[in-house]
Parts: sequence; structure tokens; C-alpha cells
Amino acid sequence: MTRSTLFHTILCIVLALLVLPFGFYALDFGQGGLRDALPEPHYLMSDNLTANLGIFVHMIAGALVTCLVPFQLVRPLRNRFLGLHRWSGRVIGSAAILTAIGSLIYIPLRGTIGGWPMDAGFTLYGALTLIAALQTIRFARARQFARHRNWALRFFWLAIGSWLYRVHYGLWYLATDGLWSNPDFTGAFDLVQNVAFYLPYLIGVEIYLARKRYRVAVS
Repeated sequence: MTRSTLFHTILCIVLALLVLPFGFYALDFGQGGLRDALPEPHYLMSDNLTANLGIFVHMIAGALVTCLVPFQLVRPLRNRFLGLHRWSGRVIGSAAILTAIGSLIYIPLRGTIGGWPMDAGFTLYGALTLIAALQTIRFARARQFARHRNWALRFFWLAIGSWLYRVHYGLWYLATDGLWSNPDFTGAFDLVQNVAFYLPYLIGVEIYLARKRYRVAVS
């Protein structure tokens, strides 16, 4: 194993450990909601059973995606256990589709706490996640592995987006004590966060892929 591969593997494992608490929380919240066993009424719940089903399926499937997706990028694991990589990819892809559909059902029926700016930002996030999951699966099945890897990289950043959203808030509140943020999610920081937890990362991926194509073209 080269030094770069070892470093990459360690990063993926550390990330997997960091997302576990969020994954366990989302799983517990989602299954509690489906069983109508949440400790107290929650703002995500409504009288609309379809909306409730959408958001709680979103939480459960999203927890699975967030916790498993870092392992897909561990090269030694992927190379040595290709069958496991493929089957876990199928599980993650299917869960991601459920996650995205759940949010795309919930938002138009119930709406988010932050109003239309959050509705728009989160709807775009759900749509992009659905597209990335489908494209990742599509190119894997077509055995177009270069395109599969490119879409898998896009999907990875979207898959951990919900966790990144909370990390952004945690770091911001730690640094500024909640400047430009409020409980209604209508502050300046809140408005930026509606897209900042996924869009800059996707732009970074596109820059990386463009540079990679350029290096191949000039070599």
C-alpha cells in the first residue's frame, strides 16, 4: 500500500467514524416516527400521513447511506472485495433513491421550517442526489467505470450532505455564537446554508474532474 493510499484510507475510516453518531440519531428518529413513538410532538410531523412517511423513510434510508458511503471509497477494500463493493453499492444506491424520494414527497406536502428558500434549496439537493444515485448505478451496470467513478464522487458529497449541514452549523455557532442565524432559519447564514452544504462541494468536484481531464489530454 502506497503512502497516498494509506492516507486516503485513514481519511475515509475517520469520516465513517465521525458520521456514525448522526447516522444513529437519524435512524432512531426515523424508526421512532414510523412507530409514532417520538418522545414529544416534533415540527417535522403533521396530520398528513404521506408526508410523515416520506420524512421518516428519508431519515432511515439517509442514515444507512451516510454511514456506509465512506467505505465505498476505501481503495484496498474496494479492490480486494469487489463483490462486497458492488453489493453495498446496490444497497446504498437503493437507499439513496428512497432518501431523495422521501424528501421530494415531504417538501411539497409539508414544507420546511425555513420557508420557500429552504424548500427550494432542499428540493434541489434531493433532486441532485436522486440524479447522482441513478447515474452512478447506471454507469456501473453499463460497465463504464470511468464515468461511474465520476458520478460516484459527486454522489459521495451529496450522500454526506446532511451531516455536512450540521457540521457547518456546529462550527459556525462555535465560532460566532450563532451570528446571522435564528430559530426560523431566516438569517443570512441560514439562507446561505440552504445550498452551502452541497453546492460548493459539487463545484469542487467539477473543478477536480476538469483538471483531471486536462492532464489526460496534455499527457
